[in-house]
Amino acid sequence: MSERTTTAIYLSIAFLNFLVTCWKTLALLRERTTTLALITTSFATSVLVYVVASPVGYRFVGEVMGRPSFATLPVYVGIVICYAITHVLTLLWTPVTPGEHRSVHRRALSWSAAYGAAIVLMGVTFSAADLTGPADPMRFNTAFVQGEPLVLAFLLVFLSAFSCATLNTARLGRRTVPDDPSVQHSVACFSIAMVIVFGYIVCNVPAIALAAAGNHSLDGIGVLGSVFGTVGTFVTSYGMSGAAIGAWLRERRDSRALQPLWRLVVAGVDEKLALGPGGRNGLRLVNVRFTLHRRVIEILDGMRVLRAWSSPLAEQSVRRLAVALGDDARGLDLDAITTAATLRDAMARLSAARLEAAGAAPVAPGPPHRALPGERTAASDERRRLLLVARHLDHPLVAAALRDVRRREQPQDLAPVAGGPG
Repeated sequence: MSERTTTAIYLSIAFLNFLVTCWKTLALLRERTTTLALITTSFATSVLVYVVASPVGYRFVGEVMGRPSFATLPVYVGIVICYAITHVLTLLWTPVTPGEHRSVHRRALSWSAAYGAAIVLMGVTFSAADLTGPADPMRFNTAFVQGEPLVLAFLLVFLSAFSCATLNTARLGRRTVPDDPSVQHSVACFSIAMVIVFGYIVCNVPAIALAAAGNHSLDGIGVLGSVFGTVGTFVTSYGMSGAAIGAWLRERRDSRALQPLWRLVVAGVDEKLALGPGGRNGLRLVNVRFTLHRRVIEILDGMRVLRAWSSPLAEQSVRRLAVALGDDARGLDLDAITTAATLRDAMARLSAARLEAAGAAPVAPGPPHRALPGERTAASDERRRLLLVARHLDHPLVAAALRDVRRREQPQDLAPVAGGPG
C-alpha cells in the first residue's frame, strides 16, 4: 500500500472520528457520565493518532520536533490510551451484584494505573534511545530495533500493554452479558474488534524478533499488521457509537412519524402548547432525544385539552365496524384506530365550535367527558402508543367511523364536522 493511499485512508478515519468526537462532546455536555467521558476521550485520541500516524503527519511532526521518528511516540501512546479505555469500559460494563461495585472500580483503577506506568516507561525508553537517521512511517518497528536495546524495550512495553488491553477486553467481552441491549452491542463489537486488532501483534512480534537479529525478511508482514489495526479500529468505533447512532436515527424517525399527530392535537388545538413553532424543534440534528420527548409531552398536553370535545360516538363506530368486518379485523390495532378516530372527531367538533363562536373562545359542551382511549398507558409506553396512533390517523377504518358518526348525528350539528381535519 503506497504512502499516498495510506495517508488518504488514515486522514479519512481521523475525519470520521472527529465528527463522532464532536457529537459525543455535545452529549457529554448534556449528560456528564464516566462512560461518555471515556468514549469521548477515546475518539479524540484516535483522531490525533490517525492524523500523526499518516505519512504526511508523521513526517511533519518529525520535522517540527527535529527527530524524524518522534511521531512514533505520540502514536503508540495514543494507541495504548484508546485500547486501555476500551478495556476499562468493558470492566465497568460487567454485570455485578451491588456489593461488587467497589471491587470493579478498584480493578479499573488498577489497570488504569498499570497502563499509565507503561506510557511513562515508553516515554523514558523512547527518549533515551538513539533514533538518528531517516524514518519510514510504516516500518519503525523493524527499522531501528537492531543493535538498539532501548528501542526494543520501548516496543516490548508497547506490545505488552497493547496485548493486555486487547486480550483482556476480548476475554471480558465473551463472558459479559450486560442488561442494557445497547451495552451488549458495544461489548460484542469490542470482543470481535480485539481479535482483529491482535493480528497487529501477531504480525509484528516475529518481524521485530527477526529484525533485532538482523533479518529483515518479515518486515513486510509487520507493515501488514497495520491493516488489522485499522479494521479493528473501525469495529471498536462502531461498538462505541453504533448503538447511539441507531438510537439517534430511531428517535429522529419517530419525531418525523409523530408530526401528523402533533399538527392535529397541538397546532390544531393551541400552538402555545408547543416549545417551538411548527414543530420544527423535533427535526433538529442535535439534541434529538430531548426534542422527541418534548414532542410527546406536547401531544399529550394537546390530547388532554381536546378531551373536552371528545365523544363516545367515534369509539362506538369503530367497534361496530370492526365487528362487521369479522375475521378481516384480525391483526388491526383497534386501540390505536379508536384513539385516532376519537381525536379526529374531537378536533372536528372544536373546529365547528370555533366557527360558531365567530372569533370568541369556544365553550366545550356539557360536563367533563370520559377519558380518551389509552389515557392510562404507562409513561414508558407513551411514545410507542402515540406512534401507533399517528400511523393510524388516515386508516380506512378511521375514515369509515367518522362517516358513520356524521350519519348518526343531526344534519345541523354535522355540517361543520364534515369539514374537519382529515
